[in-house]
Amino acid sequence: MTLRGLIAGAALALAPLALGGCSSDSETDRADIGAGDDWDNPSGDWAESRFSRLTDINADNVGELGLAWEYDLGTSRVQEATPVVVDGVMYHGGNLGRAYALNAATGEELWRFEPDVDMQANRSACCDQANRGVALADGKVMVAALDGWLYALDAKTGSVVWKVNTITQPERGYTITGAPEVAGDIVIIGNGGAEYDTRGYVTAYNIADGSEAWRFYTIPHDPAEGPQESPALEAALKTWDKDSRWDIGGGGTAWDAITYDPEFDQVIVGTGNGGPYPLATRSPSGGDNLYLDSLVALDRETGEMKWYYQETPQDSWDLTAVQPMVLADLEIDGAHRPVILHTPKNGFFYVIDRETGKPHAANALVRTSWADGVDLETGRPNLTPESSDYRDGPKIVFPASPGARNWYPAAYDPTRNLYFANVLDMGNLMFIPPGQEDLPHRPETLSTGAALIFTSDLVEALGSLPPPVQKAVQQLPEFQSVKDMPWSNELRAIDPLTGATKWAVPAEGWQDRFGTLATAAGLVIHGNLAGKLFVRDADTGRVLKEIETGSSIMAAPMTYRVDGVQYIAVATGFGGGGWGFVPGYSAAYARGNANRLLVFKLGGTAVDLPEPLPPLEVAPPAPKQISGMTPAKIAMGQGLFLANCSICHSNQPRAGAPDLRRMSESVHSSFHQIVLEGLLLPNGMPRWDDVLSPEQVDAIHAYLISQQQALHERETELKRQGKPLDARTLQILSNY
Repeated sequence: MTLRGLIAGAALALAPLALGGCSSDSETDRADIGAGDDWDNPSGDWAESRFSRLTDINADNVGELGLAWEYDLGTSRVQEATPVVVDGVMYHGGNLGRAYALNAATGEELWRFEPDVDMQANRSACCDQANRGVALADGKVMVAALDGWLYALDAKTGSVVWKVNTITQPERGYTITGAPEVAGDIVIIGNGGAEYDTRGYVTAYNIADGSEAWRFYTIPHDPAEGPQESPALEAALKTWDKDSRWDIGGGGTAWDAITYDPEFDQVIVGTGNGGPYPLATRSPSGGDNLYLDSLVALDRETGEMKWYYQETPQDSWDLTAVQPMVLADLEIDGAHRPVILHTPKNGFFYVIDRETGKPHAANALVRTSWADGVDLETGRPNLTPESSDYRDGPKIVFPASPGARNWYPAAYDPTRNLYFANVLDMGNLMFIPPGQEDLPHRPETLSTGAALIFTSDLVEALGSLPPPVQKAVQQLPEFQSVKDMPWSNELRAIDPLTGATKWAVPAEGWQDRFGTLATAAGLVIHGNLAGKLFVRDADTGRVLKEIETGSSIMAAPMTYRVDGVQYIAVATGFGGGGWGFVPGYSAAYARGNANRLLVFKLGGTAVDLPEPLPPLEVAPPAPKQISGMTPAKIAMGQGLFLANCSICHSNQPRAGAPDLRRMSESVHSSFHQIVLEGLLLPNGMPRWDDVLSPEQVDAIHAYLISQQQALHERETELKRQGKPLDARTLQILSNY
């Protein structure tokens, strides 16, 4: 049994006592936070603090840090998981639901698992083929695949012990990108898809055999279909219009943070946004729409709700509450309280009581135009609909849908009471496009009902909008704030109770977001998209060591010790939300998206850098335009492409999905077979025959032919002038 399993078992034995009181002695609690030689779950310890008690690597010797070993993960998409190490074996969750077992001291492969994934799931994967890690318990490694299957693998051999399909409605746009969570003798998993046509839920399975223990739906179903599944949902139904868009699903998916709290024997679930985005479309008469954007505490044994706290009621802005949680013990008003430290998308830093679900603190970290504060007595935010309700015209909303915080894990150092996190201060222009006020349900396709332009692009993009929209945007009170500071992105050291920043350092760009690790030696460790690994002083943010890796890093590092040697490990690979837009400053753009595990120790060597990519070549000339195509049909094709294809195919240089302005003759000739018949389904290109007609596919193809010819002519001229072919053009990254 792992350390986490032992803690869970102890909590079960003491559950009546724990449920009857608050936190035990605070010094003991603080000493218990943090991982030791083992790092037994993706977040490191029972508190999910991403804090290590190891001190062998410290400020005095970190200059000697170098590469111990590396492992090629065999893919080139996205790496968001943090490895797990127990008893000298490293387990890692890779994209699509792959799993790896390695000798943690040498990197020798012990086994590798690649699930048989239904690649049609890519059509409902808003944010790449990500996976955030594995869970260990009872000699099993549990990992979830993108298409919704949960696997339990034999930890010694990698063979499948059991597997279960977690998806209740396969005809809807469900995926899984999160890590399973172990809670005693069960494992819990949620799902993604709130931007599509899903209804959120989490399911607990018995670790022994994969049988279902319980399931909790995060939002109600259509009341016309009969009683809700639980009293909690009957209560939630009162906060929804009876004529809500139940056909679309409603959202509320739990796609990332699920945390087991052994002190109160409860599973805390962070829930996602509503679908479609506009409240007026989703729930016409309004309402808080429970339990969207909430933390929901469930009894571990029964799955019944114990308490909830909704961080963003009446959500119209994609301000999810699924971001990682840290369990802690803080002195509040002279008493020690067990709390959750939570920084969701909505821009506030919450300190929430684990016993009651009541907030002790809620401080804004960034501009928050949707609310101007939180009333701690009621727990409700002070909503500002006059500046964020975009039914009657475009509005600028802070923070943007990528969130002030997102999946990128923070680290909490209990000895310093500092929370180290990447914080993005950026907004959206939000509006409802014509015809989207009452959008139809389309299976497994985006159903956001709103258009977004990030403030990073807004000033430059404004001239491309219709003149009435331009005028309306320029008159918005937030527009001056956009001009003054379109965005800011920093790594911050934050006091949880006050939200005050002790120190901050800027990131390379707004997309340069990353997870963090803190250690008892006073170190903060993180990577960046430019391919550097930083070791910083936890008290000042000063760089103590910088290592060039040549590979983009988003995932959080971890540390462990084997045979008396401390190691630091991190996975490399760009992707996730906005994966089609590879920033020019990133290592992924310059050197390719190498997916590797890099493991460091004192006395190690330099990292071998991937070779730089060759310069872009001129796009091939486009084939002859399709017969009978008119400007109106090509314009229709553009609209269909933007609505259905652009979330993957950004048509930007060196993007993860092919730039369809550079198609070869063979791809052009097979266009219908690819789009309608699934010719490239094994490669991840889904079929669209249930959504698009052959005539519509022709229109999309005609639009791409026109784009390819224009690009060919532009790049031919750039080459003649001796200019780089990837000279920047406006990239409106709105499907994030």
